[in-house]
Amino acid sequence: MSGVAVHRVVEGRGDGPVVVFSNSIGSDHRMWNPQVAPLVERGYRVVRYDTRGHGASPVPDGPYDLADLGGDVLALLDDLGVERAHLVGLSLGGMTGMWLGVHAAERLRSLTLCCTSAKLGPPQMWADRAKLVRSEGTGAVAEAGVGRWVTPAYAQSHPDEMAFLRGMMTDCPDEGYAACCGVIERMDQLADLPKITTPTLVISGADDPATPPDSHGRLIAEGIPGARFEVVASAAHLGNYEQPAEFTRLILEQITEAV
Repeated sequence: MSGVAVHRVVEGRGDGPVVVFSNSIGSDHRMWNPQVAPLVERGYRVVRYDTRGHGASPVPDGPYDLADLGGDVLALLDDLGVERAHLVGLSLGGMTGMWLGVHAAERLRSLTLCCTSAKLGPPQMWADRAKLVRSEGTGAVAEAGVGRWVTPAYAQSHPDEMAFLRGMMTDCPDEGYAACCGVIERMDQLADLPKITTPTLVISGADDPATPPDSHGRLIAEGIPGARFEVVASAAHLGNYEQPAEFTRLILEQITEAV
């Protein structure tokens, strides 16, 4: 396990409880924009970072695995002098959160796992996507990717937000995206879920085509002892962005209860 110094944005009270937000594949820390102000207003120290290979973070040579992504979070906490934090992750960020729950529970106050999966196949799909991005760039997958992030109704009524989301994906470094495809291709955390003892909330988007609630979120919640499961209506894969008020309410409820 190796840790790289990921790009981070820290906002809020320096002495407040720390909430770390971990992004999805193809996005960066800006996907959590809707959650920042509500948490800062309530006294939290909000730490958003770009997963390695994404945004302004380094793009080390691959392959990567979940231990690398989790190690980056631990290195981030160490660098910030944070002993324990609430971790909120979506998709790839949620996968990283599950790894931390298994291997570094002593660093966590709570887990909020959004629109994610413990095993997201088929593996060949991820291998093919990585090959496409390496040959043609992230622009080749941006339209389809953002189409999974939000519902058609949201896309039609929010053209400016769609342009922002597409730009975020096309700006993602090609090799970073492809190497993280490899992480998901090889991931299987189903058997490890019962090892997670951190208070956990699992949130799914009712209309998420990438990680449908019943076949992914519900399985995670059933596998983690005591986990709570919530489904948010009219939300696809980037549910926190499409339905910010409800996702933020649930996140705040979780981090307030898990002290």
